[in-house]
Amino acid sequence: MKQHFKKLVATVMIAGVVTGISLPTALAEGNFPSQVHIAAGERATGRILNVGIGRSVIVNLAEDAADVLISNPEIADAVLRTPRRIFVIGNTAGQSRLVLFSRSGRELASFDVRVEKDTSDLTRIIRKLIPGSRIAAESVNGNVVLSGRAKSTIEAQQAADIAAKFQGEGDAKGIVNLIAVEGKDQVQLKVTVAEVERSIIKQLGVRFSGTVGTGNFTPNFSNQPSFSVNPSVVNQAALGLTFASGAANIQAEIQALQQDGVIRTLAEPTLTAISGENASFLAGGEFPIPISNDDGDITVEFKKFGVGLDFTPVVLSGGRISLRVKTEVSELSNEGAVTAGGITISALKVRRAESTMELPSGGTLVMAGLLKESYKQAVEGVPGLMQIPVLGALFKSRDFLRKQTELAVFVTPYVVRPVAASKLVRPDKNLMPPSDAETVFLNRLNKIYSPTGAAADGEYHGQVGFIYK
Repeated sequence: MKQHFKKLVATVMIAGVVTGISLPTALAEGNFPSQVHIAAGERATGRILNVGIGRSVIVNLAEDAADVLISNPEIADAVLRTPRRIFVIGNTAGQSRLVLFSRSGRELASFDVRVEKDTSDLTRIIRKLIPGSRIAAESVNGNVVLSGRAKSTIEAQQAADIAAKFQGEGDAKGIVNLIAVEGKDQVQLKVTVAEVERSIIKQLGVRFSGTVGTGNFTPNFSNQPSFSVNPSVVNQAALGLTFASGAANIQAEIQALQQDGVIRTLAEPTLTAISGENASFLAGGEFPIPISNDDGDITVEFKKFGVGLDFTPVVLSGGRISLRVKTEVSELSNEGAVTAGGITISALKVRRAESTMELPSGGTLVMAGLLKESYKQAVEGVPGLMQIPVLGALFKSRDFLRKQTELAVFVTPYVVRPVAASKLVRPDKNLMPPSDAETVFLNRLNKIYSPTGAAADGEYHGQVGFIYK
């Protein structure tokens, strides 16, 4: 064959240097050699030769080569510079096969040539900017694979950011991060869910009925207020009056109600997770829901309710924490309940918040503004009569409802480390049941310990433990 330029392809980068080929100490760091030496009589067949895109590899032979065969000349160029020196230049990503022949036609060496982006410079940059790390970068089918070990999650993230810039335009999609972190950060998340709900109900109506006898005719009339806005309220105050005269009998009853209600809900779940891992928490229970199948059989499915917390933390540089948090407080409610086949299925009253945020360790973010206000009012009565000034109030009823709800969620993440068990105190420590005599005569529910020794100096001011007012 005549000497000419050949091209060479590579699709997958394989770690490791060509087996059986000695490499000089001046090789570039990584899997991309700058020179390859083949000794006389060495059987270099089917070896892998990694060539960087836009880079070159010099193949030095101990015997004279006459012909060069390359299977795909569009991927790389192969130049027979001298009988014992061949230049291989990578053009684009791909793979091919390179075969070198002697003047007698004997095969001197063959290589599976793989062309990928040279990540040797990226490896050197990462180890320079992040001292002490053992991170290596490899190229696989156009993507950058990071492997090795880092001291912390921050260093692993920094290496991934550098690799994204190396890919161009900060392309993080082509980065596969397989870095193992020696000491992973742990994040403790404290969430406080505070809710205040206020409701006002007002009802005022007149219920009357009666008959009026006139000769052979006895006409009757009736007006029953339905209170459609608050139909479940049945404890109205009532004032009745009955008038009877001859064949006439009239009964009237005034129903009135005003109800003010306040509900305070407070939940403080706390959870700890490793950086980058998901953690969830539920303090509550499950209630059954009957489900009918196509064949008529009824199965039971359980629905969770209570205080739930789900979050995924990622510790960033500078001690900052990227946090995806989802918190939920739910409780059983008769409002919206369904009754089917004599079975009442309770409804769930849910307050939920979900967000992604970035906070420093110990910083607090408030997800507020979760306001809800509902206003309902209905007036019903006898047409015409209810329009009469002043006296029209006797022929109509009013039903009024107003609800205001405000929900605030406080989120506080902390970067924490484990502590010794001896430094922790359980909440049930020193809690002992009293004796029968103490319970009967002193009304004690737990044993009370008397202090010993000299009294402490000064006075203590404040509250300790769980105080109920």
